[in-house]
Amino acid sequence: MTIQWEKLGAVFHTAKQGKPWMKNTALTPTPFRLDENTIRVYAGFRDEAGVSRIGYVDVAAQDPTKILRVSDAPVLDIGRDGCFDDNGVILGDVVEGPGGIHMFYVGFQLVAKAKFLAFSGVALSIDGGHSFTRISESPVLDRAKGQSTIGAIHSARFENNRWRLWYACGDGWEIINGRPFPRYNVHYVEADDLLDIPRRGQLCVDVRGDEYRIGRPRVYRIDGEYYMYYTKGTISGSYFPGLARSVDGVQWARHDNELGISLSDEGWDSQTLCYPALISVQDKTYMFYNGNNMGYEGFGCAQANGITLDESTLA
Repeated sequence: MTIQWEKLGAVFHTAKQGKPWMKNTALTPTPFRLDENTIRVYAGFRDEAGVSRIGYVDVAAQDPTKILRVSDAPVLDIGRDGCFDDNGVILGDVVEGPGGIHMFYVGFQLVAKAKFLAFSGVALSIDGGHSFTRISESPVLDRAKGQSTIGAIHSARFENNRWRLWYACGDGWEIINGRPFPRYNVHYVEADDLLDIPRRGQLCVDVRGDEYRIGRPRVYRIDGEYYMYYTKGTISGSYFPGLARSVDGVQWARHDNELGISLSDEGWDSQTLCYPALISVQDKTYMFYNGNNMGYEGFGCAQANGITLDESTLA
């Protein structure tokens, strides 16, 4: 089934509408229903050095192009010196779970002989999503065989009293025009305890053709079926979302031709469209996403009518 998306346009321009600590970019915008009237879009905002910290932009639930509030300070700052997240944090997912709202995030660390390392942490909010505290200063998903550089959780669902996690798994670099770019694909793992996640999951969506990376998996249930939105990069320079579908969330079939959205002819998302994340409000579903240069200016939104995400826990 192809879901047709109607673009609502750019919503938030970081440099123009952000707070002083936000210099550019709003990486991986991730919507969360704060209350009946408010969608809180968490994102990673970069400083002058390109280091990302997580904050939010509140938008109206019935009109997501209307900005209500912008966070005065990060809700999750970079980690302590020497920790896996001491050079930036970006969004993975924000979901309700046992004990509060769980923020899955990706922490970046610079090392001497690689462009970066990126592994996963979890922070917990007990005040409704206004502040978050790390559950561990160590990554909850760390290095493993075939996972030496990236283990980045980007989608989490608490189903049947168990965590189901989809993440980007990376083990090296693609050299394009003399520059290294990370290689990764999408894996899946389950856990009862977020401090005891198995390090090795199973491959569920792989690259094909001239793709060298496919990641930022976002998993939803629509009409009883799992849908995964991801972003894929090719050696030729394309960076664009794709779509896969699954009956069980483990075995996936790609249906990239059913994405239902494309680049604009001009403007902020005419060169790149990436990192889509969905949320439903009554009979509408919104897609928040980044545009050119991986969201350097900020994020925008699209809308689909008559589609509702199934948020049941299948308990």
